[in-house]
Amino acid sequence: MATQKTQQQGHAFTHTLRVRTSRRTELKDVTAEIEAAVRESGCSEGVCHLYVPHTTAGILVNEGDDPAVARDIEAALDRLIPHAANYTHAEGNADSHIKTALVGSSETIFIENGRLALGRWQSIFLAEFDGPRTRDLRIKIVPDPAA
Repeated sequence: MATQKTQQQGHAFTHTLRVRTSRRTELKDVTAEIEAAVRESGCSEGVCHLYVPHTTAGILVNEGDDPAVARDIEAALDRLIPHAANYTHAEGNADSHIKTALVGSSETIFIENGRLALGRWQSIFLAEFDGPRTRDLRIKIVPDPAA
């Protein structure tokens, strides 16, 4: 993973994380990289907005302690929305668009005491559905006005 375009705009901090995926369907844990961006921002209290500007990749929060959970989610999505079906989209990746529509392309996570306020087992995953590719994950950290 690489980072680029870190900038402070007013009081908000923006950052783009470049994430390389290795499989067609892959949940890639990006929690550590987002936590690093929060530390770099210096924000102690606020929100971290995450956005994936792609139509065949998304972002989600789920259990990260056991990697089998991410693999189970990948497998379940592939079973529910198979790659080969009677789709009309001509590019051959209609399943990827459908999976992204279900997962979503954004998340917002509170920042408390300079850290992401994730639950004990929660991690943040970039969800790749048309890989392998290099994806952008946009991060915007906005401090609370009183902080």
